[in-house]
Amino acid sequence: MKVAVFSTKAYDRQFLSAANSPNQHELVFFEPRLNRDTAILAAGFPAVCVFVHDQVDAATLEILASGGTQLVVLRCAGFNNVDLQAAADLKITVVRVPAYSPYGVAEHAVGLILSLNRKIHHAYNRVREGNFSLTGLLGFNLNGRTVGIIGTGKIGLILGQIMKGFGCQLLAYDVYRSSELEAMGGKYVELPELFANSDIISLHCPLTPETHHLINAEAIEKMKPRVMLINTSRGALIDTQAVIEGLKSCQIGSLGVDVYEQESDLFFEDLSGEIIQDDVFQRLTTFPNVLITGHQAFFTEEALQNIADTTFANITDVEQGRSCPNEVRAQS
Repeated sequence: MKVAVFSTKAYDRQFLSAANSPNQHELVFFEPRLNRDTAILAAGFPAVCVFVHDQVDAATLEILASGGTQLVVLRCAGFNNVDLQAAADLKITVVRVPAYSPYGVAEHAVGLILSLNRKIHHAYNRVREGNFSLTGLLGFNLNGRTVGIIGTGKIGLILGQIMKGFGCQLLAYDVYRSSELEAMGGKYVELPELFANSDIISLHCPLTPETHHLINAEAIEKMKPRVMLINTSRGALIDTQAVIEGLKSCQIGSLGVDVYEQESDLFFEDLSGEIIQDDVFQRLTTFPNVLITGHQAFFTEEALQNIADTTFANITDVEQGRSCPNEVRAQS
């Protein structure tokens, strides 16, 4: 199948080309993101392959359909950037990679926790400048602390396993309970109880209308004072302005995020020579107790390999008329 691959970097081309070798699909790589302005590039391609910040809205889908595209292949788990109803109306199939880096994302969340707690990023810079003072670097033992995990799918479960190894107590919230988490001693509670009793809160749930701005001013007010908040899931789970107010009041003691609700204009690009126009993001970077990474939690060798393998398995399933287990559809 001829596939237009959008939002590609050198690492995407490397892993996708290698994984495609036994499949022999025809790949054409485009560095720009897919949107209504660039969709014309996919004219004549039965399939397009897209990533998290490609805009697959109704207008884009109409252009794709008019050019002959019948398949949208997401090389990511989230699909909130796709208008699934418009895709269904245009008879365009949408498939995704539902899980590709649960260990990588969970381990990155732990990295944020450790760095924020022990001020490792500050200590690194100090030592490089010959400053060996310990003032301002005081942390706390993770052993005995309570970690609240919101979303206990694969990633949340793995985080629970890791934090249990540190000797932490586990509280959890999810619509669907995990017997594995309960077996390791995790306790499911409602959100107000999790907020009130957690020293660390880590988000691992999908972005839905129900979870949009799950962490807002009201939620922050219920949290344990000086809580550590971690988000490696979706940026819009957090009301960033409310979090800034929580940081200013010291209700939030530290914040570690790998995602940001307006990240599509920032992440995955080198903007070091430009003036960033997002004042909210710039305000976040001024806090000494905030650590931001640029959506790299998934970025491991194993993840890129899994993404590539599943992407081509999905394409081949659709091409050969088989039922694809990773198809996503609009809810009826």
